[in-house]
Amino acid sequence: HAPSSVFSARNSVRTSASGAMHPVFRTGSNRLPIRRFDNLKMSAVSVAGLKAVPHGGKLVDLLVKDEATKDKLIKSADFKIQLNDRQLCDTELLINGGLSPLTGFMDEATYKNVVDNMRLPGSNLLFGLPIVFDTDRDDMVPGKKVLLQQGDRSIALFTIESRFKPDKVHECKQCYGVTTLEHPGVLMVSTERGTYYVGGSLQGLNLPEREFLCKTPAEVRSTLKPGVDVVAFQCRNPVHRAHYELFTRALDAPEVGKDGIVLVHPTCGPTQADDIPGDVRYKTYVVLAEETKNPRTFWEYLPYSMHMAGPREAIQHMMIRKNFGCTHFIIGRDMAGSKSSITGEDFYGAYDAQDFAKKHGPELQVTPVPSLNLVYTQEKGYVTAEQAKADGLKE
Repeated sequence: HAPSSVFSARNSVRTSASGAMHPVFRTGSNRLPIRRFDNLKMSAVSVAGLKAVPHGGKLVDLLVKDEATKDKLIKSADFKIQLNDRQLCDTELLINGGLSPLTGFMDEATYKNVVDNMRLPGSNLLFGLPIVFDTDRDDMVPGKKVLLQQGDRSIALFTIESRFKPDKVHECKQCYGVTTLEHPGVLMVSTERGTYYVGGSLQGLNLPEREFLCKTPAEVRSTLKPGVDVVAFQCRNPVHRAHYELFTRALDAPEVGKDGIVLVHPTCGPTQADDIPGDVRYKTYVVLAEETKNPRTFWEYLPYSMHMAGPREAIQHMMIRKNFGCTHFIIGRDMAGSKSSITGEDFYGAYDAQDFAKKHGPELQVTPVPSLNLVYTQEKGYVTAEQAKADGLKE
C-alpha cells in the first residue's frame, strides 16, 4: 500500500511561507475569561445499544477520577511545560478516547508505521495521521515524567518512553502528498513543530478549559439513540445554507437507515491561516443550531487540530467519529483540502478524499455518504446540479 499514490498533487519544494495558523484555545496568562468544568466527569465508557464500536473495540478513558491520586501524580512530575494549541487538542483527544485505541503519543516505531502504511503496529488497525508530541527541549528524554499544563491547569502527566528525530520531509510527502511550504500542513510541520518527537503514556488529570464545551466520546455516545445510523457532518468553517442542505438531505441517502440521525460535529481547534477562528465559528454554530432545531439533528464540537491533509485526513475524521458513536460520515468535494498559498491551485483532486474513504470505509466500519453537488436555482431553490441541468433551471 502506498498512501501517497492517492494524491493528484504537485511535489515541488518552495521556500515561501504564509502566516501563522489561528489559535483557538487560549493558553498561558492571557486567556479570556472562560467557563470552568472542574466537576465534569467522564460518563461510563459503554457501547451498549449503539451500532458503532470504538476503533480497536474499546473506548479508551485515561482521565483519573480520584483527586488524591491526581495530587500524587502531579507531585511525581520532574517538571512542567505549557501545551500549545495543537498539543492541547491532541492531548485531550488521547485522554478522552477520541483517538482510541491510542493511550499516549506515538513512539518512533508506531510513528513510522502510520506515516508509511497508515497502520498501527501489532493490531494493524488503520490510522490516518501520526499523533506526535514535538519539542526542542534537551530535558524531554525517556524516563522523565512531565506535567502538561494549560496555563495553571494541569491536563495530564506524560511519561516519556521514546525520543527521536523525525524525517519531516518524508512525513510530509507521505501524509500530505507534497513537501512544499505552500501547503498549510507542511508549513505547520516545518515551522511550528520542534526538532524532536517524544512518545509515551498519558494519565489524564483535567479536561481543558475553553469558552465552549467539547463533550467526550462517552458523553456524546450517551446522548445518541441506540440501534440507529448516526451520520457525522464535519466542517471547519461557519455552516452555510448549502452545508445545511447537505446534512439534512443526508438522512434520505440510500446508505442511511430510515431512523437515522445526524451529528453535526465541527472542529473547533487550530486550522489554516485564512480560516475563521474557532471561537468565532462556534458562535455561528450556536445560532444556527437554535434556529434549525430538529429532533434528528444533534450538535457537538470537536477539539481537533486540522492538517488539511485531504484523503488521509478523511480517514482520521472517520476514525474519530466512529469513536464518538457514528456509523456514517458525510464526505464532500475536496474534503480537508487546501490550496497553494502562492498559486491558489488545489493540492488534491475534487474526489480524491471520497474515493479514498470509499476504499477504506468497509474496514473502518464507517460508511461514507458522498455529498450531493447542490446548486441554488431561481425556480426550485437548492437542487442537484444534475437536476438543474436536466430541467433547464437557472442557477
